[in-house]
Amino acid sequence: MPAAFAPFRHPAFRLLWFANLAANIGLWVQNTGAGWMMTSLDPSPVMVSLVQAASMLPVFLLALPSGALADIVDRRAYLIGAQAWVLTVAALLAVLTYAGWLGPWGLLAFTFAIGIGNALNFPAWAATTPELVPREDLVQAIALNGIGFNLSRAVGPAIGGFAIGLAGTEAAFALNAVCFLVLLLALLAWKREAPRSALPSEHFLGAMRAGLRFVAASPAMRAAILRACTFFFFTAAIWGLLPLVVRQGLGLGPEAFGTMLGVMGVGAVATGFALPALRVRLPTRGGMVTVFSLVSAAALALLGVSGHWAPAALAMLLFGAGWIGAASTLQAAAQFATPAWVRARAIGIYQLCFFGALTVGSVLWGWAGARFGIAPALLIAAVACAGAALAVRGWRLDGAPAADAPSVPMPKPDAPAAELGPLLTERSGRVLEVVRYTVDPADRSAFLAAMEEARRVRLRSGAVAWRLLEDVAHPERWIELWAVESWAEHMREAGRLDAADRAALARAAAFHRGDGPPEAARYLSVRA
Repeated sequence: MPAAFAPFRHPAFRLLWFANLAANIGLWVQNTGAGWMMTSLDPSPVMVSLVQAASMLPVFLLALPSGALADIVDRRAYLIGAQAWVLTVAALLAVLTYAGWLGPWGLLAFTFAIGIGNALNFPAWAATTPELVPREDLVQAIALNGIGFNLSRAVGPAIGGFAIGLAGTEAAFALNAVCFLVLLLALLAWKREAPRSALPSEHFLGAMRAGLRFVAASPAMRAAILRACTFFFFTAAIWGLLPLVVRQGLGLGPEAFGTMLGVMGVGAVATGFALPALRVRLPTRGGMVTVFSLVSAAALALLGVSGHWAPAALAMLLFGAGWIGAASTLQAAAQFATPAWVRARAIGIYQLCFFGALTVGSVLWGWAGARFGIAPALLIAAVACAGAALAVRGWRLDGAPAADAPSVPMPKPDAPAAELGPLLTERSGRVLEVVRYTVDPADRSAFLAAMEEARRVRLRSGAVAWRLLEDVAHPERWIELWAVESWAEHMREAGRLDAADRAALARAAAFHRGDGPPEAARYLSVRA
């Protein structure tokens, strides 16, 4: 099997990929039907634009909460529930439209409700991909997901228009319901092996806080978010200005606008299939994103100077290539940066940031087009996109090579006293953890550097606060302190550490000078 199709070797991925393709086609059919129906119910530009806003607003409102839910409940059951919600709302929308009982605000309400289902689905679906394929196929699996999305964007509106012309808007809404039924049946057929844990599930608000702390303490995740925001903010100029380029710059109609989007889809699909070969020439994810960002910048510039449909189409072809190359590589970097226990909520934060950058960028570049002209705005965006891509290339997406972990005894606290056992629950209150080190003063600088990485490990694994204290009278004595929200959260810490985390803690412990490992203790917060 060619490398571009390697993830299809795995039956679960193959089943869910085709089912998700059907659901994405249904989503574009739904968007086409809703936009067209609003032009009949209330053709004002504000109401028509609110259809798109109603479909996207739930992503901003629910990205982190939906990611937290997808991490703390069974993910298969969660996805089934999300698809069942969309199926129910879509079917009800089709019935009400057929009966003629739907007005413009009702249409917006149903569009928002379907957007809720999609917002619930996005982080969970992204976090599911690593469960379906082995690590070596993950990048191409994400690329195939991008190819599927672009295929659906190319054919979905056309299918929607045909359905509307043949049987009315209600037929488009009914078709969306059928497409989500396909995905629901595929999820029911998927036999997922859910991870088992003896610990109680995380609480909803605590899970969201843990996700935010993980992202804040993860350099690789912060790099993926920063570079995604940089890329999507500047390339958003295409989405904000393309309709005006086609109408005003090229003097063409809506058919040409649809064709330009189709050409972009062709570039995206072709590049998605070529990504395995490209990764051989550009082995680092950071290098891939930089190159595809420069390709996108060149497409922006070419579109800005185009006065004929042919160079404009070439620009959109290049933009499709740059878009899927950068977007799929950034998403893969975010996936690799997150362990399974926090993946959905971390991806939710990632999606919240890049959707925000895309939305703000579209508005800003639209304003720039009105203020300076369409062509100057696109050229400014092109130069800024190229400059930003080069400026942020030092933010590593691949992570530094892991250093070997020294073989040293690790700190281990004493077992809890039997009489305190009933207090050690998920409602225990905060737990303070302490490790005492004895370090040669000559190693002070190296020890501080090791403890900086230990700080990030503690925060990623659940600490709400961390401190390192030095004894002013005895410079060889150090105390590391960190607090977690409860005893149950403390018990989760060990399961959240991966091999790199344990190696970082071992490097810090290796500086301890003494007969045994550093002394460790745990203290329970009590009310006086």
